[in-house]
Amino acid sequence: MEYILQNLEEVRIGSIIAEDLFVNTKSPVVRKDTKVSREHIEVLRAFNIIKVPISVENIFNRSEEEILELNNKKQVDEQRNSNSLSNKTNFNTLYNQAVNNFFKEFTAWETGVKVDVAKLRNIVMPLVDRAMQEKHIFSLLNSFSSMDKYVAHHSIAVGILSGAIAKKLRYEPGLINQIATAGLLADAGMAKVNYKIRDKKTPLTENEFSEIKKHTIFSFQAIKDSPLLKPEMKLAIFQHHERLDGSGYPKGERMNNISLFSQIIAVADVYHAMTSERIYRAKASSFKVLEMIKEEEFGKYNIEVVNALISLVCDLPISTKVRLSDGELAEIIFIHRDSPMRPMIRLLETGHIIDLAGKRSLHIESVIN
Repeated sequence: MEYILQNLEEVRIGSIIAEDLFVNTKSPVVRKDTKVSREHIEVLRAFNIIKVPISVENIFNRSEEEILELNNKKQVDEQRNSNSLSNKTNFNTLYNQAVNNFFKEFTAWETGVKVDVAKLRNIVMPLVDRAMQEKHIFSLLNSFSSMDKYVAHHSIAVGILSGAIAKKLRYEPGLINQIATAGLLADAGMAKVNYKIRDKKTPLTENEFSEIKKHTIFSFQAIKDSPLLKPEMKLAIFQHHERLDGSGYPKGERMNNISLFSQIIAVADVYHAMTSERIYRAKASSFKVLEMIKEEEFGKYNIEVVNALISLVCDLPISTKVRLSDGELAEIIFIHRDSPMRPMIRLLETGHIIDLAGKRSLHIESVIN
């Protein structure tokens, strides 16, 4: 491909990159044949790239739409930034309403009231749809949770994540609805566990944990007669604590004996539990937990499902502000395809660039919203 080296500040939106661009990275920061966007220019500027190989065929022959894109994109970004707080507030409101509504239902189940699947389905689906529209929500979801009404926070979050993973895996809408509802109801059986054990403020004894494990059976019993949930979803609820290596419960099933739908709920469940504040355990970084699930817990969880969750949580725009595990503030400047949990970042105070993929002692602690 014939090209010219063009000054970065002269590169226009819609130009075509003629060669892969590497900057001390395993993967190109921008790939050959990429159509330049405003975001690409920001990435190149962050890496102090001065000259860019631009295809000669394209440089003088762009559509009017591409020429206008820079100004239009700026207007869109400004509008999105001005609406960001409003969108987050709207999600917060919707989320908190869902938590309160679920908790009322949960309290009723404790007294023997039957589970109303239709009502619960209507609680979770608007949240799944909103989260898919505002994708930064996934990196912040654990921050909405609190120790107060934890079972409600956890159930709502697992429902959202299960539905979103199913959507990411391109399941049809009816199945997404079913999976989100099953995720929401996976811990319904906790209503039948002795509250003194369920709400205990110190680590559980072995006998107490054995009681907690019964919740999968109680959850199944609570929804087994509902015509609104497919049999596969009822099985998924029953099996959501099973693990592919046989280390789970209630039956210690392995591999193909575990429903794919339960594997989706399992990943959503363990991710949110590990990233949430608990009475006896501090919450962990979303990025670190994803790394642990993929690497340290390898063999327990479906890797396709794990990767779908990673793509949801790590789908962050360039320039997203983050707090690192050492307390430093930084911004994301490049996301590795093979390790999105460990992007390249630039420290806000010094401007120093760090590739987290090569610095394992450091990780993203949280996204700053």
